Amino acid sequence: MSRKHPLELYRNIGIIAHIDAGKTTTTERILFYTGKTHRIGSVDDGTTVTDWMAQERERGITIVSAAVSAEWNGYQINIIDTPGHIDFTAEVQRSLRVLDGGIVVFDAVQGVEPQSETVWRQADRYNVPRICFVNKMDRVGASYERTIETIRDRLGANPIAMQLPIGSEVSFKGVVNLIEMQAVIWDDSLGLDRHVVPVPEELSITAAKMREQLVEQIADLDDDLTIKFLDGSLISNDELKMALRKGVINGKITPVFCGTSLRNKCVQPLLDAVVDYLPSPMDIPPVVATNPRNNEEIIREAHDDAPMSALVFKIVTDPYVGRLAYIRVYSGKLVQGSTVYNSAKEQRERIGRLLRMYADRREDITEIYAGDIGAVLGLKGSFTGDTLCDPSNQVILEDITFPEPVISVSIEPKTVADQDKMNEALRKLSEEDPTFRVKTDKETGQTLISGMGELHLEVLVDRMLREYHVQARVGKPQVSYRESITRPVEKAEYRYVKQTGGRGHYGHVVLELEPGEPGSGILFSNRIVGGVIPSGYIPAVEKGVREAAEGGVISGFPVTDVNIVLYDGSFHEVDSNEMAFKMAASMAFKEGVQKAMPVLQEPIMKVEVTVPEEYLGDVIGQLNSRRGEIQGMEPRPGNAQMVRSFVPMAEMFGYATDLRSATQGRGVFSMEFDHYARVADNVAREILNYY
Repeated sequence: MSRKHPLELYRNIGIIAHIDAGKTTTTERILFYTGKTHRIGSVDDGTTVTDWMAQERERGITIVSAAVSAEWNGYQINIIDTPGHIDFTAEVQRSLRVLDGGIVVFDAVQGVEPQSETVWRQADRYNVPRICFVNKMDRVGASYERTIETIRDRLGANPIAMQLPIGSEVSFKGVVNLIEMQAVIWDDSLGLDRHVVPVPEELSITAAKMREQLVEQIADLDDDLTIKFLDGSLISNDELKMALRKGVINGKITPVFCGTSLRNKCVQPLLDAVVDYLPSPMDIPPVVATNPRNNEEIIREAHDDAPMSALVFKIVTDPYVGRLAYIRVYSGKLVQGSTVYNSAKEQRERIGRLLRMYADRREDITEIYAGDIGAVLGLKGSFTGDTLCDPSNQVILEDITFPEPVISVSIEPKTVADQDKMNEALRKLSEEDPTFRVKTDKETGQTLISGMGELHLEVLVDRMLREYHVQARVGKPQVSYRESITRPVEKAEYRYVKQTGGRGHYGHVVLELEPGEPGSGILFSNRIVGGVIPSGYIPAVEKGVREAAEGGVISGFPVTDVNIVLYDGSFHEVDSNEMAFKMAASMAFKEGVQKAMPVLQEPIMKVEVTVPEEYLGDVIGQLNSRRGEIQGMEPRPGNAQMVRSFVPMAEMFGYATDLRSATQGRGVFSMEFDHYARVADNVAREILNYY
């Protein structure tokens, strides 16, 4: 089997946005216009391709990212439709890690929303070039210009208007292409017939001004075009497109398009923009890998004849075919039946079946080439973030980092017969979702499951019932508190000495502790000089510190945001061993934390509530009663206000019901984890008494 398309004709893109901006609806139209489907699915009816899970169709939201492939004008486009709800942020994170470009969808009425900011920052982190699509231009209150302003102000981006809307709200019927200076009108209900016509006379002056601004913005990206622009020379459309494409790939500019996916208008120009402006795997810098033997950097070019390297970015347990591993091949090619090396787990894996995924459907293939995305059946020990490579050319690709869970609940089977089934279901679900954790409370023996929010855990428990037929009872939600310190401790010392009949145990460490930056976690550094502790024991000291941090000192919550320095100690020629130094480090750390005035910390959520003006006072009162800190307010279309605040996670349980009651169902809110903050002493006492 040979490659169907040259590598430069590939586009690996993700569709990312705030919840309910229209990602899945846009994806559905893309599949229809590229001929992959013969009817348009509806989110409301539960008939879309990418929302295939029962829970997604019932709730009308995307829960897991779905991969589909389509062709447009001879280009192969691999698309991942991602969730918009903050509880499923890990799905966005791992998708962006392996994508070359993104379409960020915005609601034309709401503009930039909280999760829009989150996914934008995630795309920044992975240097993903992107274009914007201002959706829902047919809604009352829609504004293309205002949305572009919020992209500039709230995201710090450099947006460039590529189109001028024709008509507004319900009369929206098409756009003016500002590069070609042509109008495109859609007349039929399915959006298949688009008519290219001259720019309407009433828009000609506005369009000319906007095109002049567009040319100036693009000319700023290229020195040669800047000279041409200042000289007043004509810049061709091809030159504009070429410079704009280069600017997008370098992250200097973001083209903005508009339309209404639900009304089947302006999706085709968006596909043209994907082809014209988003990068192929050849346009992005070669992936930088690490040699596992000596930690040297290795460059892997996106060529089929290079040594094979691929990243596992998603695990799915399929009820029919078993465990599926989604992969992105960065170099070389992955061949069915071959043997590869998992450099993260240091074990060989045999490639069973190779699949091209189409949401929950699949097509068998024999090879996956560089720059492509596919799935593998038959991997036994490979998980999210693992690198698969050529056994004779071993490398490790950059892993995927995920946020820590912020909420926990206890779960127990209803019957003894459900116990084994529940354990197996929890194991498989935690393999799929890196933000879902399972542990057993040592004191109570309860099984605790942790996740990113109430909806996240609710969906997982529902999946246990439907997919694994496990009847389980769920306890009251618990917040994942943390412990930290408030002052430095110059000397935390412990000497572990234990004599037995034979060889004894001796380990002696001296630590220095100081408060770390918020979100920094546990940072361990070694400043031992003169060999007072042999270097072979240092990893045991670090392990002892980190294990002690997991258990805490106030009430068993993990300790975080502490910088630890090992600067002194001693050893015994005969009795010292790794276990002794691990124990000494653990005890020294606990004693040090107790001296450093430990405090309890709680997760603080960034909450944004949009309500009609008349309910503003009630909503602010509600937030204040929940220990919220009001950060500010912004007017919203339709005589509404958006209130920004920080509220402790513990106070947000049940808020959706209270907000609906206070606003007659007209208020909406979104929240996402922002940071950990110290708990007030009176609240801390209540928490410690409860636990």
